[in-house]
Amino acid sequence: MSISVIILAAGQGTRMKSKLPKVLHPISGLPMLHYSIKAAQSVSDDIYVVLYHQAKLIEEEITKSFDNIKFVLQDHENYPGTGGAVMNIEPKHEKVLVLNGDMPLVTQEALEPLLKMDGDIVMSVFDLPDPSGYGRVIVKNGEVQGIVEEKDATDKQKSIKTVNAGVYLFKKEVLERYLPLLSNDNAQKEYYLTDIVKMAKEDGRHIVPVWVEEEAFKGVNSRYDLACAEEIMQAKIKEKWMRSGVTMHLPSTIYIDSRAQFIGECELENGVTILGESIINDSHIKAHTVVEDADIKSSTCGPMARIRPGTVLVDTHIGNFVEVKKSHLKGVKAGHLSYLGDAEIDEGTNIGAGTITCNYDGISKYKTTIGKNVFIGSDTQIVAPVTIEDDVMIAAGTTVTKDVKSGSLAISRTPQKIVENFFHKFFRTGKKDG
Repeated sequence: MSISVIILAAGQGTRMKSKLPKVLHPISGLPMLHYSIKAAQSVSDDIYVVLYHQAKLIEEEITKSFDNIKFVLQDHENYPGTGGAVMNIEPKHEKVLVLNGDMPLVTQEALEPLLKMDGDIVMSVFDLPDPSGYGRVIVKNGEVQGIVEEKDATDKQKSIKTVNAGVYLFKKEVLERYLPLLSNDNAQKEYYLTDIVKMAKEDGRHIVPVWVEEEAFKGVNSRYDLACAEEIMQAKIKEKWMRSGVTMHLPSTIYIDSRAQFIGECELENGVTILGESIINDSHIKAHTVVEDADIKSSTCGPMARIRPGTVLVDTHIGNFVEVKKSHLKGVKAGHLSYLGDAEIDEGTNIGAGTITCNYDGISKYKTTIGKNVFIGSDTQIVAPVTIEDDVMIAAGTTVTKDVKSGSLAISRTPQKIVENFFHKFFRTGKKDG
């Protein structure tokens, strides 16, 4: 790959109104900067990310997912602005693509038309029905003649629909020639990449426009933009998986993390949420169920179940209002109203309604191990750490506090007492004794 990439991610993002850096705001489970880097990696082996605001936090987060990224701290105090951001970088290759870290919808396919064009500068542009608020790009005979900010545009120039999409492909020598000539003699006192375009044009350089899809180059500057970008991302994720064979009922109501995977024939009902690095394999996730960082194979979950991180389900049925956390279940039925945490449960076991594994004593978490063919009656509490061996019955209402050997019945109940006519005495209904 003969292209270097510089990703601009130094801005404060004040319009997000958040303590979290703008480029770390998540879209479909990942920071928006993640997507810009992923697109950059598809076209380059020489990637620079320019940081300033909360630089350490951003670098720490991004290095969890990426290696071989070069982080550059912008000298924002002396050289603010997009032009200042690319100063003091020495790209390896002769062409330099400048991307923005707040463009989470950009892809390799969207960038390829720019990379195929030859020019001293290749500019991304798109047409808007209403370009109000944007600088206009003046194009004539297939070349960019100039960029005019709206406040400086004549009425005729304001009628131009072509605007700057904000992504550039520079020849390295163009940057080396014009970056030292940039000035901050403007209202914002910043150094702008657009001024390089102006100077290069004045020197007769070839500046080529490439029309791109607005959606792919959409910038995120506010919470509203974030929500719009996520809707677009979700539509792409769901289309991908439906075309791969996943059935979705009312897909507009379903949320799927960009890291989730589907294998085989899967079915998602309305209102389902799939989070994190979940793997759904030949399974049916019923309405309004939440699955997070779980591995589900040949199983059904829901409706209205919650499958939490660290859970592995194989050939298992999880019913409504059942919550499973960090547990391995194989061939198990848990029909309704149960909590199964830090547990290992083997095949043929039936979990009665209201069963709870009491896995936390206020200080530490403990494990529950349940063997094969165990029948657990309703309203059972299993106080971990405890092991219930194969072929055991647990009577309804039992609190299990010690291990149960194979073939046994465990039961703990207070004797039933009946007080005749108590109802009438208590409520003084007037009914006489005897």
